[in-house]
Amino acid sequence: MSEEIIKLTQYAHGAGCGCKIAPAVLEEILKTDIPAAANDKLLVGNSSKDDAAVYDIGNGMALVSTTDFFMPIVDDAYDFGRIAAANAISDVYAMGGKPVLAIAILGWPVEKLPASLAQKVLEGARAICAEAGIPLAGGHSVDTTEPVFGLAVTGMLAIEHLKRNDTAKEGDYLFLTKPLGTGILSTAQKRGLLKEDELELLTAQMSTLNKVGEALGRIKGVHAMTDVTGFGLLGHLIEMAEGSGLSAELYYSKLPVMQGAREYLAQRVIPDATYRNWNSYSSKTAFDAGVNVMEAFSLLPDPQTNGGLLIAVAEEAVKELELVFKEYSLDLFTLPIGRLTGLLEKTITVKA
Repeated sequence: MSEEIIKLTQYAHGAGCGCKIAPAVLEEILKTDIPAAANDKLLVGNSSKDDAAVYDIGNGMALVSTTDFFMPIVDDAYDFGRIAAANAISDVYAMGGKPVLAIAILGWPVEKLPASLAQKVLEGARAICAEAGIPLAGGHSVDTTEPVFGLAVTGMLAIEHLKRNDTAKEGDYLFLTKPLGTGILSTAQKRGLLKEDELELLTAQMSTLNKVGEALGRIKGVHAMTDVTGFGLLGHLIEMAEGSGLSAELYYSKLPVMQGAREYLAQRVIPDATYRNWNSYSSKTAFDAGVNVMEAFSLLPDPQTNGGLLIAVAEEAVKELELVFKEYSLDLFTLPIGRLTGLLEKTITVKA
């Protein structure tokens, strides 16, 4: 079997964070009558829908623990490893933390795909871990029916820098650090429609570390933060707003969108997970006149893989946030995409 002609995405029914179980189904799975053991050291756990668990280890410091894995979203094995690793590490940055250690999670269909491809996946992950300044220190592998890869990541943070996704405040402005559209473009790739330059942009975005999260953790006026992944911008914003007891306005015309995404939407190139997401969130969403509802229906719930950070920041801290953005070459993302409001009938109101 020649590695040159193997397209990893053809060996998986899902792709990237689009593999996530639908929100409504996940809620059913997580239901339990078993009370959680009392633990006053657990600062963030299953009681909230946050990006990672956080545990107080004393002296004002906390341990951050997370895991993330999925099926291939690109055909190249090395790039798959890079993207999966960056996506997993992002959960630590989304809490305002600093990653310190990773271990690998690998499922590989050894009867279908050569071991040399799995080695390339791990090499891609090692490259991203090196970029994050952490070791890929071990892991576990199993023989599976479809290729699966990801990391379990440990991080550290000062407790005063902890950023949750459910602590936004009324009046906070919303910022997003990457454009939307990875689900759309990756679906176009799987259908053989994606242009070469768009594939390069897609791969570059999905393998870019959200390092700015650690710096944003030090800004007191950043009240809440999360990374946008499989539930799309709409789903993760709803989690932030509902968890904070608020609603939100979303400025549709201000949303950053990847090159080519709207053109593929016009061709009805839409991931299956988009429909699952929309079915979970449509009843909580309202649209003002002037919004292209059909397009928004496909873009807002588009599952992102290693998407940008969604940040809720107080008005008086916006200038400080902008300075950090510029330091991390995020000058294109210094305009707010929305704002948190008091509680309304609909959780999200999409404005033109």
